[in-house]
Amino acid sequence: MNIGEDAPDFVLKDQNGEEFKLSEFREKKVLLSFHPLAWTSICEKQMRALEENYDRFESLNVVPVGISVDSVPAKKAWAEHIGLKKLKILSDFWPHGAVAKLYDLFREKDGFSERANVIVDEEGKVAFLKVYPIKEVPDLGEIFEFFER
Repeated sequence: MNIGEDAPDFVLKDQNGEEFKLSEFREKKVLLSFHPLAWTSICEKQMRALEENYDRFESLNVVPVGISVDSVPAKKAWAEHIGLKKLKILSDFWPHGAVAKLYDLFREKDGFSERANVIVDEEGKVAFLKVYPIKEVPDLGEIFEFFER
């Protein structure tokens, strides 16, 4: 996956079982925040940071979403546990990791995605892509810097 390429469209269910279709957000920028697994401390920090900054994202015309291979029921329980109110966390459960694979972010030997941020612009193109060390919380500062330039 390279900057400037068309972002593969997809439909996934969020923690409430509601469908999220990427191409329905063409008037906005979308931050796809891939995280390996729910119920892990670094992933929790990553998703809470998105929740805590949700209003700032909205002011920049950005829709942030989390994505992992966990099932919808697991996502729902986890979202409630960590106090997510606005952030949608999407289930890439079945076919297992299909969206992560579309974005070349699936770790086949581990069975989950890389930790990564992908920004899709208003035209549906990949505008930013960064893979982070699996044990590192992504830096939202660089994401906001990208949006505010």
